[in-house]
Parts: sequence; structure tokens; C-alpha cells
Amino acid sequence: MTLVPLVDAKGITMRFGGVTAVRDVNFTLAESELRCLIGPNGAGKSTFFKILTGQLHPTEGKVTFRGTDTTRAEPHEIARLGVGIKTQVPNVFDGLTVFENVLVAAQRQRTGPTARKIVSDVLERLRLTSLAHSLVGQLAHGQRQWVEIATVLSQEPDLILLDEPAAGMNNEEVRRTAELIKEINKTQAVIVVEHDMAFIRMIAKTVTVFAQGAVLVEGDVDTVLSDQRVRDVYLGRTAA
Repeated sequence: MTLVPLVDAKGITMRFGGVTAVRDVNFTLAESELRCLIGPNGAGKSTFFKILTGQLHPTEGKVTFRGTDTTRAEPHEIARLGVGIKTQVPNVFDGLTVFENVLVAAQRQRTGPTARKIVSDVLERLRLTSLAHSLVGQLAHGQRQWVEIATVLSQEPDLILLDEPAAGMNNEEVRRTAELIKEINKTQAVIVVEHDMAFIRMIAKTVTVFAQGAVLVEGDVDTVLSDQRVRDVYLGRTAA
């Protein structure tokens, strides 16, 4: 029996007027997979991310989630199917504590003691219990990013999409974030959009490289990052 992919995108093209930001992209993600989408600025990876999450609807092509067509679905409809999203800029409430922030998110799916138990479990899993009663507005940048990851995880998605989760972090925060992503991937599929090669090496198994709106190369992390075409793209040269 053929397994249905968790995510299947075929022939995805996105045009903005006369500019083609994404061009004929095919992408498949299996259940419980961790995939990194990389590429230099302007490569099309963020536009593709927005298509997967319903923030943009492609000009051409089709996206399915476990066989359900999500090509024209709105973000809240995709979230309801089991997709959690963490954007590049933390989307948290500064005036609430860490626990309260995560509880607000958990209550979108659960209520009462069940929601509070989920929050406690998520904070423990991400090693944020010591910050539970701290105001989010008083936290460091990296901690705020982790709180948002916790809010996403508390909604029990099957797939989590992370847009540049290590952006603006110091070396220790980057290392901790890599550990958190690998922990999350024990139970959920994860797509990470990133351009930091050092961070990618910490977490990646399979990598999809975007360049000029198309998939340049895809494969295991060591093979991809040693590919001369990938090196050329990151150095600003024209890929062969």
C-alpha cells in the first residue's frame, strides 16, 4: 500500500505581477520527518513557506496535507488540520507570564485541567518550567522564541513549521534551539526555513535548497552542503 505523504506540493508557482518568486516546485514531506529549507535571501523559501501555511495562495500547483487539498485554504483552516506555525517575529503577549501565554494557545484545542496539564507538560519538555511565572516582556530574545515554540506545541499539531527560529540568537541560544527542535521531532514532523548553515548542520537530516525560486538540490545534509552548486549560491555566484 502506498503511504500518503504528510505534505505533498506539486508544480507550485507563485507570481507577483511580472516577478516569479517560486517556480514549478515539487516537495514531499513524510510523517515525522524533519526537513530544512535553505537558500540565500530572495531564493523563494519564505514565499513557499507562506504557501504551505495558507498565507499565500499559489498562482499554479496544488498542496495537500494528508491527502486533503489545502491549496486555497486559509491559515486557520490549515491549523485546524494539525499544522502549527512559528513565524520569524515572536507572536506572544508581553504582559502575560510564560504559563499564561502557553495556556491561551492550549485553550484553542483543550479546556480546563486538560489544557493546564498540556501546558505543564510542554514547559517541562522544553525546559521552560523555571520561567513559568516570568512575564514574557521581561525575557531575553531567545527565551521569547522558545515560549512561542511552546505555544505552538501546546496546540498538539502533527506538523510544525518554523521560520528562521535561530535568528538573532547568540551561540548558546542557537545550540539550545537545535536541541529543542530535535526533541520536538521525536513526536512531530518539522519544517525549518533557515539560511544559517551552521545551525542547519546541527539539526538537519534532509535538506531542500532553494535558488532563484526553484529547488536547486535536495538530499542528505552532508551531501547537499558539500555540493559545489550550493556553495556557489551562498557565495553569490551563478549556479551551474
